[in-house]
Amino acid sequence: MFRVVAIKEIQAKSVLRKRKKIDSWFVSCYGMNLYRGCTHNCVYCDGRAEGYYVEGEFGTDVEVKVNALEILARELDPKRKRLPFKSSYVMVGGGVGDSYQPAEKTYELTRKTLELLYEKKFPVHVLTKSTLVERDIDLLKTINEQNRAIVSFSFSSTNNDISAIFEPGVPSPTERLQTIQRLRKEGIACGMFLLPVIPFVTDVPSVLQETIKDAHDVGIDFIIFGGMTLKEGRQQHYFLNTLQQHYPELLVDYTHIYKGDAWGNAIDSYYQSINKTFYTVVRQYHIPVRIPPRLYVDVLDENDRVVVMLEHLDYLLKLRGQSSPYSYAAYAISQLTTPVSERVGRLQELKGVGEATERIIKEILETGTSSYYEQLLNA
Repeated sequence: MFRVVAIKEIQAKSVLRKRKKIDSWFVSCYGMNLYRGCTHNCVYCDGRAEGYYVEGEFGTDVEVKVNALEILARELDPKRKRLPFKSSYVMVGGGVGDSYQPAEKTYELTRKTLELLYEKKFPVHVLTKSTLVERDIDLLKTINEQNRAIVSFSFSSTNNDISAIFEPGVPSPTERLQTIQRLRKEGIACGMFLLPVIPFVTDVPSVLQETIKDAHDVGIDFIIFGGMTLKEGRQQHYFLNTLQQHYPELLVDYTHIYKGDAWGNAIDSYYQSINKTFYTVVRQYHIPVRIPPRLYVDVLDENDRVVVMLEHLDYLLKLRGQSSPYSYAAYAISQLTTPVSERVGRLQELKGVGEATERIIKEILETGTSSYYEQLLNA
């Protein structure tokens, strides 16, 4: 259906967001939204929910931060910072607007941002659904050679017919896979954010098998997997309307897994079930299910390196249905204001750090990684 896109140019007060602790999914301490709203209009997008305060009609109305480069240049000026910037990837994209949505063709805010990040020598992690990122391969190669660049693509599956229903404003999965191939040929690492999978549509074994095989065949470096949230209000109403049109038989199943959680989460048993299915399939292809350490060990400082690896360990064990103490230790280390290496000999004073965790932390500090972590990540 034809949609009239409304562009509103706005003056931003700030652009760069600093996270309270490093995000181990993206290996990033900083992120940004250059656009608010997104004409990709994905049916499941939780950016549509009221809590994100995106003005207008989500999917057609987009705010463009026309002064973003001026603001960002000021925010990236080290002379204006009380504390130095942390060494990590800077996340470009995600949140409430894809940085390579169609408005980018006109405004080129993302390309200009990449030029600025190259000038300031920051590693870059781009998350997008758009093949427009190919326009900037030259710049991404230059950033990758200087520090590092990762380009990740969001998918709910690689099935073109399903995507046409749930991702109406997005290049097809086939086109996205072809872009991944081109980026990989240029030496740029690529990830698949297989999230959200759509309950009873793209989370079923046959579709997951097809999707993960397709990712493997184009040389994906890692896959990060997650289920769908469905917040009451605009997001839920819009999504269930689409489901009624195309999969009406599934409406009752949705009432069994979405019970009005404040964050839109499904019941735990559902997520446990799809995680088990995902793990069964992905281990056939030996694709890492978090960003592998070869892409970040030379980027992060020692504290963040330990935090990321412990959080990855926590996820990897829980994916296998096992308990884990590592998230407590990771959080404790993320709150330190001094290098964790200065605490060797006193590590067990930190919450969540026992003998086994202490050995892992020491190994990370000595070698840059952990054999146990590598073993689980590449299983």
